[in-house]
Amino acid sequence: MYIENAFKVSADWWRYIVGVTIIFIFTQIGSIPFIIAIISKAGLEAAASLEETNMMTVLENNNLTLFYFLFPFAIGFLGLLVVIKFLHKQSFLSLTTSRSKIDFSRLFTAFFCVSIIICANTFIYYFTSPEDYEFNFNMSSFLGLFAVAIVFIPIQTSLEEYIFRGYLMQGLGANFKSRWIPLILTSFSFGFLHFWNPEVSELGYIILVHYVATGFFLGIITLMDEGMELALGFHAGNNLLIALLVTADWTVFQTNSILKFISKPDVITETLFSVLLVYPLLLFYFSKKYKWSNWREKLLGKIN
Repeated sequence: MYIENAFKVSADWWRYIVGVTIIFIFTQIGSIPFIIAIISKAGLEAAASLEETNMMTVLENNNLTLFYFLFPFAIGFLGLLVVIKFLHKQSFLSLTTSRSKIDFSRLFTAFFCVSIIICANTFIYYFTSPEDYEFNFNMSSFLGLFAVAIVFIPIQTSLEEYIFRGYLMQGLGANFKSRWIPLILTSFSFGFLHFWNPEVSELGYIILVHYVATGFFLGIITLMDEGMELALGFHAGNNLLIALLVTADWTVFQTNSILKFISKPDVITETLFSVLLVYPLLLFYFSKKYKWSNWREKLLGKIN
């Protein structure tokens, strides 16, 4: 059982507070190159007054900016490995899954499912409302984007998954002896982690409903499948395909993608599309493919 893996390691509550702090410090260390690059470009006084959206454009090179933006996640991932090995004496495998080895077929299944959905959705929107898009493709710039994105975006998404659906899910579950408490806490904390994204200021707080719902979806598939593989694949596929296909001036990722969205999206429709259609369909598909059962116990039950 996935959460029960935490009972086999040092799972005292204070270790998770220390662990999150250490991972945060590693991540901040990883942001130092970006800060130095911005100061070198804009000057110390101007850099100190930059808003987040301006920080993502000040270097005037989207691929380089994306690299600097994602690099802290790689350093943070090293921090996670240090924490689980030395603070909790836990294996990477037991943090990932309850299975005897990581099931990469599950990871790639989720990756391809979300990739197909995003590609189809983008194709439909582009050909039904072409006036909302600009063709942004440039081969050399796109190849640079692809090189950065294919390496660092899966690291970014994996770190988020290992923290929320792995580290905190197991830690909260072990200490509260509950499944529903970590599901709720990690889902809301994951959603509100995106509060400072530029999308929120542009689209309004309603977009947080989408982020929280995504947190619940990822938490549910982790608990039902007794492992993180599906969540890892879904999150990586979602962020990678979006970065490669579509960008906009108000998104956290300013990329040399194929298309640029120049209109304002209908955030309510997009949120309802995900929450009421995409996530339920994927839950249904995964449940049938992997023969999930005993939903109430796996999502709401106590842990002995």
